[in-house]
Amino acid sequence: MTKVLAVTLCFGALVVSATGARSQDADFFAGKSITVVIGYAVGGTYDATARLLSRHMGRHIPGNPNFIPQNLLGSGGIKATLHLYSVAPRDGTALGMLARSYAVEPAFNPQVAKYDPARFNPIGSTSKEVSVGVVWHTRGVKSLDDLQTRQIIAGATGVVDDTGRFPTLVRKLTGANIKVVTGYPGGNDVTMAMERGEVDARFGWSWGSLKSRSKPWLDDKKINVLIQMALQKAPDLPDVPLIMDFAKTDLDKKALELLFSPQISAWPLIAPPEVPKERISILRRAFDATMKDPAFLADAEKIQIEVDPVSGETMQQVVAGIAMFDRSVIDRAIELTDAK
Repeated sequence: MTKVLAVTLCFGALVVSATGARSQDADFFAGKSITVVIGYAVGGTYDATARLLSRHMGRHIPGNPNFIPQNLLGSGGIKATLHLYSVAPRDGTALGMLARSYAVEPAFNPQVAKYDPARFNPIGSTSKEVSVGVVWHTRGVKSLDDLQTRQIIAGATGVVDDTGRFPTLVRKLTGANIKVVTGYPGGNDVTMAMERGEVDARFGWSWGSLKSRSKPWLDDKKINVLIQMALQKAPDLPDVPLIMDFAKTDLDKKALELLFSPQISAWPLIAPPEVPKERISILRRAFDATMKDPAFLADAEKIQIEVDPVSGETMQQVVAGIAMFDRSVIDRAIELTDAK
């Protein structure tokens, strides 16, 4: 056999092998179900977004697998993250709608968040977000300046997620008198507690979600928006102060950049580590196609979910960028969000 023929045959075998592998991955999802673990309670935007995707994404995956959403609450969303990281199948049949802070959590809470964010496989996020802090209208608080002389109570799902971290951050940077009460199963529960008068405020509330799902409160001035928490202001909140403007040093500014980098993927759909690359590609393509699906978009509009998608590849780049922050920045971010 000539060398040229041998090389040709070898190359042909590789092509057949690769094609066969792709075919197997394409056929893999036929007859399967994909479980979507949701880190928060039924009724909130994490839950609504995961269930919205579950109703539509299967149509864009070869084999049209069923999607089964399951809520797994605990530790401000960390329980679901640990489940996806260590317990869930690594074959493409398990996904998670995780807390957007999953990429920074191990730096802030290493005793509990025992995982490497870079090992996850991001699939996509339905939108990016600006978080806000709001107070119920009967509390007589219209600005952060009012909180120099009076106290409000902010409800939270835990001290280690945005609803607990962000009011602490605002208190430490601005001097606002804010007390945090934890233990609510999800953001929707905090909102109801605010309406009932159990707590005065909610922080870490996504502006897009608030506008779409609680618009009557804005229209009727039931809530006052005190502050925005993101790297940049929302275009339609030009007069509400931005947390970045309260950074007093370059170190503070970098710490805030670390804290708010996850806002670019507000509703992260994630696959576990070690899922075969071709299946991740299939899932990402399905997510991207779903974001353009007229039926999905109509459903999203009906339940008032904003759609401004972020790709899995972009999310992966953000996670890689977070890993580049040095220790002094991480330590300052921890100091600014520590409830003590």
